[in-house]
Amino acid sequence: MSDRRTASADFSALPRRAKLANLAASISLIALIALCLAWELRLAPLKPGGSWLVLKTLPLLAPLFGILHGRRYTHQWASLLILAYLAEGLVRATTDSGPMRVMAGIEVLLATAFFVATVFYARVTRPSAGTTAAD
Repeated sequence: MSDRRTASADFSALPRRAKLANLAASISLIALIALCLAWELRLAPLKPGGSWLVLKTLPLLAPLFGILHGRRYTHQWASLLILAYLAEGLVRATTDSGPMRVMAGIEVLLATAFFVATVFYARVTRPSAGTTAAD
């Protein structure tokens, strides 16, 4: 428990590339949340007036706080969560048409950016192999 607190407390001491990766992950996650909401409510819903598919946004809210605070563990598990959105975007980009295809393409780009940023952040902030947990 103290490791998570110290990890977020030491955010200012992180290298610049880790901060940029966290910023990229934060921006792409927020943009993906906005896209999913707009897509299913207004831009290209499955049914006129919106659909229950808008609920796919809810799992994206779970890692939001941890990503914004630069928590390494959140970056790790969120990189696995985002793969479902990448898969959905790829399927809908190849099967849908019109504005839905465009939205799916944007979803693929945002999910890929988020995945790359979270994996990079987790890699850059990993504890060095020479130290132990007791140190």
